[in-house]
Amino acid sequence: MVPAKATTALPLQIHAAQILGDIKNIIADFDIASLNRQVQACENLLTENPPIDVAVLGQFKSGKSSFINSLMGRAILPVGVIPVTTVITRLQYGQRERAVIRTYDGKEFEIDLNNLDQYTSEARNPSNEKNVEMVDIEHPALEDYAGLRIVDTPGLGSVFKYHMQTSEQWLPEVGAALLAISADRPLSENDLQLIRELMQHTPRIILLLTKADLLTAEQQIEVTRFFEETLKKELNREFPTYLYSTKVDTKKFRHRLEAELLFKLAANRDFEFRKILQYKTQSLIRACLGYLEIALKTAMQADIDREALRKQILDEKVNYDHIREELFILSRENQKQTRILIMNYLESLEKPLRKKTREKLSKEMATWKGNLWKLTRRFEGWLADALTAEIKEISRKEHRHFYGTLKKAHVSLMRSLETFRTLLGNNVERVLGVKLAEADWKIDVSEPEHPDIKTVRTFDYHFDLIWFFIPMFIFRGLFEKHFMNKIPYEVTANLSRMAAQWEDRINRTIDEMRKQALKYVQDELSTIESLLWRSHDRSDDIREMIRSLQDASEKLSG
Repeated sequence: MVPAKATTALPLQIHAAQILGDIKNIIADFDIASLNRQVQACENLLTENPPIDVAVLGQFKSGKSSFINSLMGRAILPVGVIPVTTVITRLQYGQRERAVIRTYDGKEFEIDLNNLDQYTSEARNPSNEKNVEMVDIEHPALEDYAGLRIVDTPGLGSVFKYHMQTSEQWLPEVGAALLAISADRPLSENDLQLIRELMQHTPRIILLLTKADLLTAEQQIEVTRFFEETLKKELNREFPTYLYSTKVDTKKFRHRLEAELLFKLAANRDFEFRKILQYKTQSLIRACLGYLEIALKTAMQADIDREALRKQILDEKVNYDHIREELFILSRENQKQTRILIMNYLESLEKPLRKKTREKLSKEMATWKGNLWKLTRRFEGWLADALTAEIKEISRKEHRHFYGTLKKAHVSLMRSLETFRTLLGNNVERVLGVKLAEADWKIDVSEPEHPDIKTVRTFDYHFDLIWFFIPMFIFRGLFEKHFMNKIPYEVTANLSRMAAQWEDRINRTIDEMRKQALKYVQDELSTIESLLWRSHDRSDDIREMIRSLQDASEKLSG
């Protein structure tokens, strides 16, 4: 990879490194594992001096990949009507075209850019089964953005998510964020929540209203004003807002974005880099101070009082076993309804599919020649191909109607998790007078792209093996009727098979959601337990840690 322009070690970097060392010691001392990801992001900035990551984030189908292709002036990233981007893909300037695949098991290899979709798209790499951690692309077309790294991310829809290297977990790495929102839809709570989380990690957050061609000039002005006023009201902060379209006035939109943002970031890379490092370090300090305040409050209590505090904070309402049972019941109740919901929807499609398949078969059979064995083989092959195409098309076009229980489970688990967090936070604030830091939790699922289509034998007995005894000019009509009569069963069987596959995938994802929710609960409870007991007789030490971090924060700001 082409390294970013080297810079000499400045006091800010040295000071930030010292702060990180202190915070790592505090994390180890009090077992505050939730801060490790932020520490790692800051350390990466210090040790690797990477290009500034300009992350393009947003909900599914908000036009992220299309936007990046437009910036580059060529279609490099795959786009489509289904969820396409599966893994984090980073693009930066290079003297020659190249793409490097990095997998979770440490392997690294170069591929031809024409084969990129085999590793980054849901269709060719479903559920990231090829274990790709990251894709790095170099291209001469990005010369104007040297010093920057444009990052394409999986969609942040309310339903989909992948494993470790997902968009949300990658947020601490963000240097600048372009939040892509389709201009034809309202600002959602998911968008607002993402912005809130981004505010912890980057000073630069830009709103990118894509698909501006769907609006008139007057509507563009109206929508832009609406988004800006809504963000100001909800988040008490102004955010730069840019319109963009890959179909109409693209040069005009791109020129403004480049002139006011991208070119300035690239030209002032070192200054922006230091600003980002400073911002991330300050955010980390604030988070660490919040936990130390809890530790200090408990350190001032005697052991007997500390146990009383524990019982008040970790009462029966935030009991782990109670919450685990509640999450299991919520998941199970939704899982029981998955197959029913899918099959109820497919009922409306079954008769039209039978009729369509019969009509196609009638036309096809008129052209078939040969004996019974040949006709039977021809029918079985045709039926498998026809149903494969039809069922895959139904799966592609109608799959959103299968997500009812998944969405309900997501909402239920989120509500349960938020209730837990509120109760725990209220207990901490009531007992210790300290507020818990904000927390965020999201979940996604990858969808099956290729249903497994199977057809059974045409005859229960092998009549076609004795074709030489059967005069087709007499019996052909009878066998064609038999072929036609197989259609309803095969349509029903394959729709049911597709429903079973969706049921399995959705229910496994509900289980994964439950496990992630439970892991979050477990981590929060263990952190509180650790802060309650590891702070014993350490009031002076903790006060010194707090004072030291506060001083470091002031120096960092100066």
